[in-house]
Amino acid sequence: MDEQSPTPVGQTISGETTQRQQEWFDTMHGSASNEDLVLAHRDSPPPLIKAQRILRDERESQATELLAEGATHAVGAGNRAITEEPDDYRTCFERDRDRILHSPAFRRLAGKTQVFVFPDDHQRTRLTHALEVAQVATAISRALGLNVALTEAIALGHDCGHGPGGHASEDAFDAFIPGGYHHAVWGADVVLEPLNLCLETLDGIRNHSWSRPTPMTPEGVVVSWADRCAYSAHDLEDATSAGIVRLSDLPAEVSEVLGTTRREQLHTLILAVIECATDTGVIGMDPTNASALSALRSFNYDFIYNRPDSISQGRAVIDVLTALVEYFVAKPSALPSVGDDDPVTSAVAYVAGMTDRFAFDTAERLLHWPADRRPLGIDVSS
Repeated sequence: MDEQSPTPVGQTISGETTQRQQEWFDTMHGSASNEDLVLAHRDSPPPLIKAQRILRDERESQATELLAEGATHAVGAGNRAITEEPDDYRTCFERDRDRILHSPAFRRLAGKTQVFVFPDDHQRTRLTHALEVAQVATAISRALGLNVALTEAIALGHDCGHGPGGHASEDAFDAFIPGGYHHAVWGADVVLEPLNLCLETLDGIRNHSWSRPTPMTPEGVVVSWADRCAYSAHDLEDATSAGIVRLSDLPAEVSEVLGTTRREQLHTLILAVIECATDTGVIGMDPTNASALSALRSFNYDFIYNRPDSISQGRAVIDVLTALVEYFVAKPSALPSVGDDDPVTSAVAYVAGMTDRFAFDTAERLLHWPADRRPLGIDVSS
């Protein structure tokens, strides 16, 4: 066989076809039941269903009866900056969720810091954090009769504005952005702006941080609570697994009220939000559980986020990202594209979109950044 010829489908590189390869190849075209129907599996027909075509507008009408008073309703194509035609089957918020899920910005979260820069196989990334926030938030919204699709869209997109290296990147970019860089605002107004998301989705993303104004929808408020509950619990779990802290060091207020494991803590916190909303009509938390959550978060700040290694790591992140932005501001022609933005905004947008590995590889390549000055946790490329 000529060296340039492709390997035939169903054949391994060694030239031999294994049973597994053959079985996979045999499913290439599916299984023909008759000339009008192709099935996935050939062993037996799939279960029969009495299917009916349910269009989006029918589902919107059904939601009117199912959603709680005060919940956000999906209407047509949604309230978007650029007018669109509605989808036949998906609501406007379902389309938002899908757009975020398939966006490059969401995929890049897999390579961005949650707590540990360039985490190992079992530590959280920004991507897994977003998925866990979505699970907590949808559990709450579903129980309260809120719009689950809107909740999920906000949760999946809420951290798309984060740069490489975690919150330290915000400190690095502050000097270049008038009014400072806030990942929530940047995510909604810059990173996700091309997706033409609904006003309600963007508002929830823009205001999910507690330092920001209250979101305009109850679904947005749910995500703001889910975010804090999720990261407080899973950051502790990661730090415990890494040997940075011990569960026995937790304050009694945390262990006695919330428990010591992520499962116990999230179970308690989710129920607390649900019960508060059903009792008061307001999405919040009773003082006992809220105080325990605050104590857990404070513990994480004292012993995880602000530990000496973390502070040193953050300074290294700031140095590298600052140098990268300055490089691209001075040489805008080196940017993949500048568009209509000024060179500074374009430089920040490019660097902020980088994953941890790509940012520091780029610094070594363009700035000759010493490999031994990478933040702890960043692996040195071979």
